[in-house]
Amino acid sequence: MADRKPIETWLTDMDGVLIHEGVPIPGADAFIKRLRESGKPFLVLTNNSIYTQRDLHARLARMGLDVPAEHIWTSALATAKFLDDQRPGGTAYVIGEAGLTTALHDVGYVLTDTAPDFVVLGETRTYSFEAMTKAVRLINDGARFIATNPDETGPSAEGALPATGAVAALITKATGVEPYFVGKPNPLMMRAGLNAIGAHSENSAMIGDRMDTDIVSGMEAGMSTFLVLTGLTQAAEVDRFPYRPTQVVDSIADLVELV
Repeated sequence: MADRKPIETWLTDMDGVLIHEGVPIPGADAFIKRLRESGKPFLVLTNNSIYTQRDLHARLARMGLDVPAEHIWTSALATAKFLDDQRPGGTAYVIGEAGLTTALHDVGYVLTDTAPDFVVLGETRTYSFEAMTKAVRLINDGARFIATNPDETGPSAEGALPATGAVAALITKATGVEPYFVGKPNPLMMRAGLNAIGAHSENSAMIGDRMDTDIVSGMEAGMSTFLVLTGLTQAAEVDRFPYRPTQVVDSIADLVELV
């Protein structure tokens, strides 16, 4: 890291870095506390598009992590920003929850199932055959296909759940149209987050638990990258990838002193 500028901005993934199955990872509270005391810009990122910033603030607060809503960046917010840049004041047919519909409303989008500019697919726990059929027909009629993230499965107490990427594959199979994925590992999500807080990649760092999403997107966005071993990617797997994080640490607790 000697050839990089000192880190002034921190981006961190949420699941696997700060929390695991609804429980804070040791050191997460100290890390967030140090960030807030430092006054440095920071964002907590998640590919999950179900919840609004306020929802996630409340959920984290119940776990003892005090993250202000404005320091939370989701794939839903990144998707809304992307669509607002591409086609301001557009229309969309949305499959998703409040996190996504609220973000789109906030940028002035109209949600409709009549000749929309876009079909936007996000995370939901109530995917319906009717909604997917509607999406297929609208895409066949010319709507552009956007998905908040490519994650194929999501966690639950009972085991894996089909997620946005899996449902997107179903729609693609039925239409022959691939979606544009906005969330990680697309570095667009990182760059949009940095822009939202007025930060620059050359003095920013990304913390994640997955080499194939967090680390690659942070690297492609031009940031320093820290892999923590409290989530999906294990130490023995790191060398299998053609790229490396700036540093591998056991957990978020090892990064408190770097803030």
